[in-house]
Amino acid sequence: MAANPLTTLPTSVGDSERVEDTLLSTVHIDGDPYLTEIASHLIKAGGKRLRPRFAIGAAACALPDGEAVHLDVVRGGVSVELVHIGSLYHDDVMDEAALRRQVESVNARWGNLRAILAGDYLLAKASEIAADLGVEVAGLLATTISHLCQGQVGELQTMYDTQRSEDQYFPSIEGKTASLYAAAARIGGIVSGQSRVAIDSLTEFGRLYGMAFQVVDDILDVVASDEQLGKPAGNDMMEGVYALPVIHTLRSPAGAELRPLLTEDMSESDRLAAIEIVRNGPGIASAHQVAVGFVNEAKDVIASVSDNDAANALAAACDHLLASATAVTG
Repeated sequence: MAANPLTTLPTSVGDSERVEDTLLSTVHIDGDPYLTEIASHLIKAGGKRLRPRFAIGAAACALPDGEAVHLDVVRGGVSVELVHIGSLYHDDVMDEAALRRQVESVNARWGNLRAILAGDYLLAKASEIAADLGVEVAGLLATTISHLCQGQVGELQTMYDTQRSEDQYFPSIEGKTASLYAAAARIGGIVSGQSRVAIDSLTEFGRLYGMAFQVVDDILDVVASDEQLGKPAGNDMMEGVYALPVIHTLRSPAGAELRPLLTEDMSESDRLAAIEIVRNGPGIASAHQVAVGFVNEAKDVIASVSDNDAANALAAACDHLLASATAVTG
């Protein structure tokens, strides 16, 4: 599959290096190689760095094509990425995960206590950067962390609940996923000094992309293979998290067959059967249409901000997101 369009901006190579250097330097502690190793574990494992790229792309919407953004924009994007990575440390403790990004999870290697503290450390370092960028960015990051926690708690409240509704699903993914993309895009607009109208539009673009991103991710959890996912397909169902494709399937005639399989002690045969029911039911197609709706709205919003290379790359990133699902579902 083609690379994400955000990586093909004229300044992308330099930006990638600046993002990685800033991430590693931020969590490095002189004289404390132990905490440095734990805090940098998932950073070194790699990642798409979409949140920093969103901050950079948002800022570049106000620049001539090819002009590099200020380092403070990169730092702002890194602050959001650190919140994301810190949340992964905590998620893996809650999920008792053994792997993350194809490497041993922090909790599996160092234990839950150290994983929790290292996650807290990453959130603290993110807050340091935000505070250095000004009161507005600091307040925004604090609010984003709050929304992330609210989204996660909302998800926990409906675990193993086959009556989970869209009214419960959408606020949860807005908090735990979309709020980070919205924050990254907003920080890019704030730090680059854009108008309030542009900043608000960039924020809404990030939110809409984030909503589409999570819906697509939830589709892939069911339709992709174990090898493609790096974890068992249908893992969310096994953990009692019933996402949009499952919610839609449960509301269809296929729900009568699916519902009895969705239990806290789901067996391997039940997992495989549940996957087939969802794959063959209406939930995948209807969830995909929801993602298309978010993407179309996002593209309309970013077109109102700018028509330069950066804005076009952000719009193309939306199409790339949908293509990632289509490449698997066919």
